Amino acid sequence: MNRVQPPVALTVAGSDSGGGAGIQADLHTFAAHRVHGTSVVTAITAQNTRGVTAAAAVGADLVRAQLDAVLGDFPVAAVKTGMLGGDELLALVAEYGRADRLPNLVVDPVMVTTTGDALFSGDPAAYLAELGPLVTLLTPNLVEARQLLGREIDGVEDMREAARALATFGPRAVLVKGGHGADADSADVVDVLWCDGQLLDLAAPRVATRNDHGTGCTLASAIAARLALGHPLPQAVAGAKVYVTEALKAATDWHLGTGPGPVHHHHGRRSVAL
Repeated sequence: MNRVQPPVALTVAGSDSGGGAGIQADLHTFAAHRVHGTSVVTAITAQNTRGVTAAAAVGADLVRAQLDAVLGDFPVAAVKTGMLGGDELLALVAEYGRADRLPNLVVDPVMVTTTGDALFSGDPAAYLAELGPLVTLLTPNLVEARQLLGREIDGVEDMREAARALATFGPRAVLVKGGHGADADSADVVDVLWCDGQLLDLAAPRVATRNDHGTGCTLASAIAARLALGHPLPQAVAGAKVYVTEALKAATDWHLGTGPGPVHHHHGRRSVAL
């Protein structure tokens, strides 16, 4: 029996009632990495594989209480943020970041779902102003990078320029994700990582599947889990990308819902009880 105490990671994000993204995907991913997951719920959504039908933000006082409860008791080693909803919760998270209470902060600037549903009501530029200097890694997809920078991004060279531009706002590293747009017909998915002044293209085979709901959440939480385990940042990003690719492959034949379904977060694990 393995009695080694697991590291602790925290997700600050919205709830996905369909279980494919948000808090649910993050906790699945933490567990798959044998990291103890804690959570702060920022919003409750009614959603499934077809989209979001309703959403309600959790009040700032309750979000603060959740943060204090977790951070005041658990030795959190890494934090991942997802859906923050608007400027008020964004500012609240930044407050905790400035107080050095959010170690290894991975920020997934969730603004819109892959089905087109808006998830952030505030000013996209506030992400950079409030969280930029506090972030270990910023992980925008192409839509989010366009919103953050206010310009078009098409192709890998534009992604490299976007990563450089976003890095000027203070994050130690930026990962611009190309899975949902750039060179969509290519055999590989290329993400661009800017880290400590260097650019690196990360390529992985494109997986032909409709089951890609929550891949952004899953990638960011996998990186946070690996940082909690003590992996250096570039290796954490590269390893998380491999994990997501394998999770996509493992869920290719699933039919959980009539729209884009979840990835197989636990593809590498099997319970001894089964």
